[in-house]
Amino acid sequence: MFRRVQPSSAIQPISDSEKDIMSSVVYCIHHKEGCKWSDQLKKLKAHLNTCKYDTMPCTNLCGAQIPRVLMEDHLRYTCPSRTETCEFCGSELSGPALDSHPGSCPKEPLYCENKCGVRVQRRHLPRHKATECTKRLVPCRHCGASFVSDTLNIHHSKCSRLPVPCPNRCQMSPIAREELETHLKEQCSSPLTPCAFKDAGCRFKGLRGGSMERHLEENTQQHLALMCSLVSRQQHQISSLKSTLSRLSLNTSGTLVWRINDFLAKMTEAQSKEGMELVSPTWYTSQFGYKLQASLFLNGNGTGEGTHLSLYIKLLPGEYDALLKWPFSHSVAFTLFDQSEKACNVVESFVPDPTWENFQRPSKEPDTLGFGFPRFISHEILQKRGFVRDDTIFIRIKVDPSKIVAV
Repeated sequence: MFRRVQPSSAIQPISDSEKDIMSSVVYCIHHKEGCKWSDQLKKLKAHLNTCKYDTMPCTNLCGAQIPRVLMEDHLRYTCPSRTETCEFCGSELSGPALDSHPGSCPKEPLYCENKCGVRVQRRHLPRHKATECTKRLVPCRHCGASFVSDTLNIHHSKCSRLPVPCPNRCQMSPIAREELETHLKEQCSSPLTPCAFKDAGCRFKGLRGGSMERHLEENTQQHLALMCSLVSRQQHQISSLKSTLSRLSLNTSGTLVWRINDFLAKMTEAQSKEGMELVSPTWYTSQFGYKLQASLFLNGNGTGEGTHLSLYIKLLPGEYDALLKWPFSHSVAFTLFDQSEKACNVVESFVPDPTWENFQRPSKEPDTLGFGFPRFISHEILQKRGFVRDDTIFIRIKVDPSKIVAV
């Protein structure tokens, strides 16, 4: 008779309690990393074989354990065993060269450190900075000072050591620019010397000594005529410059702020001298507009004599009157500024009456007062408020072509 012997590897029966445990519902061990899987415990092992948050050895055999979800990025960017191609030189890189090559590739284009705006390959950068860069420092070969390359020509135009030819073409030419004047006066070996009146127009050149002295003695009248002509040209130039300066300083804003200094002394003089008139600087309503002038009687005029300040405006003949519309129709506003902290200015204005002769085109300097206010402000009110400060008053006359009603 034979006995059946059970092999040692036979599966042991699972108890009910183990079945309950294996059937219990659990979360993935990577739940905190973001895995949403939840099922029976007995299925957990199979899930981990596919769970994207579970780690697995790097497929490049670098030895790192990487979550499946990060494997692609690891293989592309951080794996020390990865292989990449340099975008500049085309070299195949792996291992330590991946970190060191990007900052040393000889063909990588870089901007010049001198900020000239040029990009050159790293291998050519030293040559560019030394010989090609327009912003490199270059020493002037005449004076030794260093200048940015693209400004060197400007420096040469005024370099004191730049060699220049002697205008007399002597044997010592060329000569440093700063030494040329001394050379011409004391050192030039040329037998010919220009006349002392060359700047006035004399073209004579002769030998030093008797020849030059003879020329000066024999041509006194010619030299005098040349000097008179030079003076005349210079006077014309000065007049032209003065005229240009005068035009540039003209007030063409349409508004005059008139500052009257030494008010008390002028008021005292006006009270002792009948009809004393102060006249303002002239101004224009625009660059090609009407020419105007204001006049002020500190002790009054007409109905305001002895009691008020009288203020008027008048038209003067201007350079562009032929192009302007007549009669004059712009509104005019006078303002006396109160210089106290709580200012209360005095303002009077009017719109010209087109039938009045004062506003027709003037043919000559007018001898009339123009138009304004003989009782602009009384002397009594003038003293009560802050119109006079530091012995000075300010009056503004504003001409406005856009307003047809006085305000």
